[in-house]
Parts: sequence; C-alpha cells; structure tokens
Amino acid sequence: MFDSGFGPDDLEILERERVYDGYFKMDRYRFRHRLFGGGWSGTVQREVFERGHAVAVLPYDPAADRVLLIRQVRLPGLLGSGRPWQVEPVAGIIDPGEAAEEVARREAQEEAGVEVTDLWHLFRFMTSAGASSERIELFLGRADLSGAGGVYGLDHEHEDIEAVAAPFAEAWALLEDKQIENTPAIMALMWLKLNRETVRADWSA
Repeated sequence: MFDSGFGPDDLEILERERVYDGYFKMDRYRFRHRLFGGGWSGTVQREVFERGHAVAVLPYDPAADRVLLIRQVRLPGLLGSGRPWQVEPVAGIIDPGEAAEEVARREAQEEAGVEVTDLWHLFRFMTSAGASSERIELFLGRADLSGAGGVYGLDHEHEDIEAVAAPFAEAWALLEDKQIENTPAIMALMWLKLNRETVRADWSA
C-alpha cells in the first residue's frame, strides 16, 4: 500500500554547494524528482544539515528491571522548549569505519560507566528527514546496573553527563508526565513497555 514504486533513480541532484563548514555542516542542493501524477517536478532548492549518523542505546538490567538514562545540557533544548537539561539515552556519532554496535558499547562506557553485553536492535530512523540526513540506530543494551550512576563524560569535549539508573516504572512515569522530550528515549521506553516481558525472559534464560 505504501510502496510508491519510486527509488533513488527517481530523484536527480542537479547541484550541491557547501554553505557552512564548522562543527556541523550544511549543504545547499538543487534537485528535481518524479511526480505521483507522472512527469518531473520543477527545480527544488533545499539546505540539508549534515552531522553524520548516530547510535543511541538504552541500558537495561533485566534481572532488576532497571534502565539507565542520562542528563546533559543541550542549548537547543533551551531554545526549543525552555529545558536545557535533557533526559536521554546514551548516544554517540558513528565514525567512518565503525560498526553501530561498537559505538553503542563505547558510548555506554564513556557516558555512563556501564558495560553493555547483548544488544537488541529496536529501530533505524531519521531524526528529521525534511532537514537533516542524520540516521539513528537505536538499541536496547543488556547491562548490570547495580551500583550504576554518577557523573561521566570526556573532559576534552567539555562533557558533564549525569547517569541515573532507576526502576523502569520510574522512567515510564517520567515519560507519562511529559518530562522526556528526546525522541530516542521516548521510542526506546515505549518499545520496552510493550516488550519488557519478552526481553526479560530472553535475557534471563
């Protein structure tokens, strides 16, 4: 029903120009594409925010039924909703040549001080397909969260990250109270809400 029959060959890039090259990057494109009613569109111009692809992982302790979330300052959080400290899962950018699973395990150590063993792939999604090329691989990560928590992050990146391990019920209550605005956190918690018993049975076997 939702297969348009269109693919990469049905969009033609006419021109690409790098218009900003800083910590993040932005390219301006001129392109045209096939139309549902037949034929081709006129020339469309759009700017695309380029920041690479990322991984997010929600550490979960199936034996204790606890999850780990982090808090850190996000300037866009202040500008968008007035909440500069955002509740998030562990996350990081995928460097060239890295596997998503490798990033998930590395970032769990750097941002939360926990070792992730098994990984359950939840979703692959784009954060804002109308504006950014970023794609996120979202995982649930098995971890022993006894004694987890504290302040982490890399000094040279000026990171100040608070890791908090809590019963799943507390994290879910935070979500229901609309205190979580981070998309991967919302998606991971909702997925876990629906599949928790399956995960606990599988990871406790």
